[in-house]
This record gives sequence, structure tokens and C-alpha cells, in this order.
Amino acid sequence: MTLKLEYLHDTLIANPEGRIDTNNYAQFEEQIIEALSKEPSRIILNLADLFYMSSSGLRVFVMLQKKMTASGKKLILCNLQEGIQEIFDISGLSSVFTITTGLQEALNI
Repeated sequence: MTLKLEYLHDTLIANPEGRIDTNNYAQFEEQIIEALSKEPSRIILNLADLFYMSSSGLRVFVMLQKKMTASGKKLILCNLQEGIQEIFDISGLSSVFTITTGLQEALNI
């Protein structure tokens, strides 16, 4: 898993690539928490290049959603691969997260 971070004004666009699983979820969590120190008003997780996510990765997403909501900020997910979307649907978390089909749509929220 690699994580590319881009800043567009007060928005953090995070682009994880590959897999988030039990072997690397802690690295992903650490990088995201470090990025929160810059206090973006919203985070967009562009999941176009994320092909697998275990329950450990899902836990990090839930933790991030809670942190952002508690501070009055937004977390938006976009470009979910079919298998990743299915994880959110089956777990019932699709209704908890703001999910868009593309990055431009996420930027317009």
C-alpha cells in the first residue's frame, strides 16, 4: 500500500493504492493521523487505486469518520472499486459515509 497526499486549499486528497490489510493498516492509519495535524477542513479519500481492504482497513476509515465528524469536518470517499463498495454495502456503512462516484463530485460537496 502506498498513500499519496495532495492538498488543494484546505482539502486533503488522499490516494491509497493497492491493499489496506492486516499487514499495513497501521502504516495507513499513522499517515492519515499525521495528515490531520495540518487540520484540513475536509478529507477526500480517492479510492480509485485501492483494490482490497480488510476489516482492519475498514476500522481505520470508521475511526477517521468519527474524528472528522467530532471536529465538524467532512470525510468524503470517491471512486470506490466494485469490491470496496460491496464491503461498505454489506457492512451497512454506505449510509454512514459520504460516497461519490468521482473526484470532481467530491470536490463540489
